[in-house]
Amino acid sequence: MFKGYQTNRDECGKELARQGMLNDRIVVFDADVCTSSKLSLFRDAFPGRFVQAGIAEANMAGMAAGLATIGDFIPVISTFACFASRRMMDQVSISIAYPKLNVKIIGAYGGIPTGKAGATHQAFEDISVMRTIPNMVVLVPCDGHQTRAAVRAMLKYEGPVYLRTARNQNPVIFAEDCELEIGKGILLKEGRDVTVISTGIRTQTAVEACLELEKKGINAEHINIHTIKPLDENIILGSAEKTNRVITIENHSVIGGLGSAVSELLSEKYPCRIKRLGVRDHFGESGDDNMLFEKYGIGVKDIINAATTI
Repeated sequence: MFKGYQTNRDECGKELARQGMLNDRIVVFDADVCTSSKLSLFRDAFPGRFVQAGIAEANMAGMAAGLATIGDFIPVISTFACFASRRMMDQVSISIAYPKLNVKIIGAYGGIPTGKAGATHQAFEDISVMRTIPNMVVLVPCDGHQTRAAVRAMLKYEGPVYLRTARNQNPVIFAEDCELEIGKGILLKEGRDVTVISTGIRTQTAVEACLELEKKGINAEHINIHTIKPLDENIILGSAEKTNRVITIENHSVIGGLGSAVSELLSEKYPCRIKRLGVRDHFGESGDDNMLFEKYGIGVKDIINAATTI
């Protein structure tokens, strides 16, 4: 079913370092978290193109914006997703997105998996924040290979991009040579009874759930949405018209994330039954990742329950 395990943050660091060898325009700015985000790999390979801004995320965003205006550079900002969204929002919005500068933002430690850091470091709102900012592209890859593909795609794209990575090890779904087209979802499994739409590291959970549903006689269609913005409307509408029942699952708040984006689309263009699985309207807590996924209702059994009751 799966092809081993990888950690998205590790593969992000490896790919950015590899791209640094191919493109000397890339300059990385870090807010004192590069050993955690694994962008220390870029630092070690290219110390002359690595800027340690310290714990001053808003200033770092301004520095990257300034660099983007004075030469042929591709500034990449790196910090935890909670700080990229909550602490830097004004600078990202006005200094980077408003002039549509070619700055890339990597939000590490997205969602529940943050070790034992708890609510202060769990970003449940970063996708929501970033997708509301005009000109911003939002990428949420599911496994290590798709994360590498997302790094390549974001560096090719001209304009601001937010890329979310996760800390925990995840099963590998995609091939090593996979590519990612911004704004195009991926049909992982065809089905006729219900549509399951996943993003990020809950995609692996959805794969497992769809296999279990087959045993119960429910033929689920599974779509991986790696680009929350711009959203692939065609693949979602096409599947919804076939099944008339949609379930979304994400490692993020149900407010403003994938579930909201899909609900907004369907309410305007094809109203149908929909169930959003994600973190409800509350802060997180410290604990084992898998136990928290189950507690917050984004495990395999939750998809199965939604598919059998929707």
